[in-house]
Amino acid sequence: MKNNPVGWFEIYVQDMERAKSFYEAVFATTLAKLPGTDLNMWTFGMDNDSYGAPGALVQMDGCRSGGNSTLVYFSCNDCAVEESRVVAAGGGVFKTKFAIGQYGFIALVTDTEGNMIGLHSLK
Repeated sequence: MKNNPVGWFEIYVQDMERAKSFYEAVFATTLAKLPGTDLNMWTFGMDNDSYGAPGALVQMDGCRSGGNSTLVYFSCNDCAVEESRVVAAGGGVFKTKFAIGQYGFIALVTDTEGNMIGLHSLK
């Protein structure tokens, strides 16, 4: 395998507007509607020439949010910054920022749909 193993991620949601508002507030970004599909998909910023994996929020009949065993980690400069926005955006903090040795720091939070996500930073 030449590239990083993750090429795309999807976070399933029940209420797209609520979920969009959460992710836009926590990461201080704007999600964009993914054209060309019948699915209700909103993508995080994508640049095929940049490091990391692109992904989207997805609302699809029959796909419930929360309760899954997949954890997506979002890269941050200092994960405490994004963690500090979670509660005000309607989510919850499961585990506050903590060290993971030489690999930096992580925080575990939940979004408005019951999905746990990870926040990762080197400082």
